[in-house]
Formats: sequence, C-alpha cells, structure tokens
Amino acid sequence: MADIAAASHMSLATVDRVLNRRKGVSSRTIERVLKAAVELGYLNPEAHEQLAAPRPPNIVFLLPMGTNPYLRLLGEKVRAVADAHSRDQPPIRCFFIDSFDAKALAAGIRQHARWADGIAFMGIDHPLVREAIEEVGASGTRLVTIVSDLPHPARETYIGLDNQVAGRTAAYLLGRFCGGRKGSVALVAGSRTYRAHSERETGFLSLIEELQPGIEVIGMREGHDDRNENYQHALALIEQHPDLVGIYNVGGSSDGIARALTQKQKSGDIVFIGHGLTHDTRRLLIEGTMDAVINSDPDQVISATLAHFNGVAQASTRNHHLQHLKIELILRENIPLQYV
Repeated sequence: MADIAAASHMSLATVDRVLNRRKGVSSRTIERVLKAAVELGYLNPEAHEQLAAPRPPNIVFLLPMGTNPYLRLLGEKVRAVADAHSRDQPPIRCFFIDSFDAKALAAGIRQHARWADGIAFMGIDHPLVREAIEEVGASGTRLVTIVSDLPHPARETYIGLDNQVAGRTAAYLLGRFCGGRKGSVALVAGSRTYRAHSERETGFLSLIEELQPGIEVIGMREGHDDRNENYQHALALIEQHPDLVGIYNVGGSSDGIARALTQKQKSGDIVFIGHGLTHDTRRLLIEGTMDAVINSDPDQVISATLAHFNGVAQASTRNHHLQHLKIELILRENIPLQYV
C-alpha cells in the first residue's frame, strides 16, 4: 500500500480508503490509485474492475429504543439483513437511540452521517432534528424517513403507512365493532412528537364522530410506547369512565393496555384496536383481548428503504415523494403464519 501511495502520489490513508471502498473519495482519485495498483501488480484487471465499479451505499437505520415490540422486531430484521449482506450489497448498520428524544436523534444523525451515505430514521418533529437533517443533507448524506415522517426538503422520501388513513381505518373498525353502543372512547399514543401518532389521531377523530354520533372521544393519553405507562393509563381510563366502550392504541406496547383490561375483567367488553403485528399482539388477538391490529409489514419497510437507496444514484434524480405501504388489517381469524 505504501508503494501504491508513492506511485499514485496519494497519501496512505487515501489508498486505504480506495481499496476498502470507503465513503468520500472522488472517482478521479479512485481511478488514479487503482491504476497504480494494477501497474505494480497489486491488483489484477478483474479486481480493478470490481473496485472501480460504483460503491454500494453505506446505510444506517436509526430506531427508537424502548419496549415497543414492533420497533424491536424491525431492528432485529434490519440486523438480520445486515448480517447476510454480500460484498456487492450495501453495508447496513442499525442503531437504537433514546425514544422521543429530539436531541439524541439529531446527534445520532450527525454522528452516523460520517460513515453513512444514506440514513433511514423515524422522524421526530422538532427544530433540533430539522436543523440536523438540513446540515447533513447539505453535506451529501441521503435521508429517508420510515414509519413516521418529517416533511423537509432534505429528506428524499417517506416510507410507511398513510397514517391518517390508518387512523380513519381504526375509527371505522371501532365504530363497527361497538355495534351502535353509546359511550366513551379513549386514545393512547406514544407521543405527538411523532407525526405518525398525531396523524393517526387526526384521521381517527375525523371519522369517529361522523360514523358514531353516540360515541364521545375523551382525549388522548401519551404513554411513550412504554408498557407500564400504557398499563397505568388504561387502568385510569377504565376507573374514571365506566361507560368506556373502546380504546385505540395509536402507538406500540399494546400489552400494557391488555394487562389492564384483563385485570379489570374488561376483555371482550371494551373494543381494543392497536398497531403492529408482533408476538404479543398476535397472542392478544388469539386470546380475544384485542379485536384488530393495523400492521405495516416490517420486511416491506426494509426492502422499500434499501430499494430506494440503491435505485437513486444521482442527486439530480431525487424526488420528494411518499411511498405509502399497504395497510394490513389483522384479525383473529387471518393471522399470517409467517409472523409466528
């Protein structure tokens, strides 16, 4: 490598970056180093051709840490894809950061942009995050929001559910399952800082009163996708509202709400709809504690994200569109076997 550096009039560090296909080396420099490597007999023509080809992008997924089973499942699947990748496929890394912490997300975006060509993350609607993606996007790192969007010129696309439609779907189901009963309905969310949650709330409210005029929505509690917080919220809702006929969990960790329903012997009496098909929600559907799960296949989230990063090679071809994934409506009788 020292001989290649001398022959190409490049630093040893630059030679290392070229031969290991690292980020941030111009095509002109790459060809200069590889030409010297071939002339010195370090590389054969086949190896030269491989190293001269466009480098697969380095991709990072940033997901919130916590007890949300769906996001843990998504992270596990990303890491499984990363472990199975070949030399010619994009190197993938997955990191969990503090949930609902805009400062931590902004810091993570800046930190991982040093290695990553593309970053996929769940957007938190906060000035710190918007400033970070403005800065990182201007430096050339490509940005995609997944599951929860953050509209910004620096992000190329959003991949996930149409969350207003998901909220309206929940309202339709809950209204139909209530079967004309009058009473109150509650919403539990992770946090409105995730646009996914606020958009689902908006969609739900836009339909439920029109569909079921006898139902009163008593507001939304924020449980931060924590099963213990969700449990406490559900207990309080059941105790404070004897006429409670339904709960819509806008976020994750539905097992906390289910524990309260079971403890208060309300399973089957209170309609319960949530998001994300995982081992816990699958069990709750089978037991009859949950009535329906609105799901976005995590494999589709991952494959669509990787396809986007691989398919858009030049900055001039980027466009700021949305890639809404198919909503899966899972009931007790149609649980897919592949989620077992």
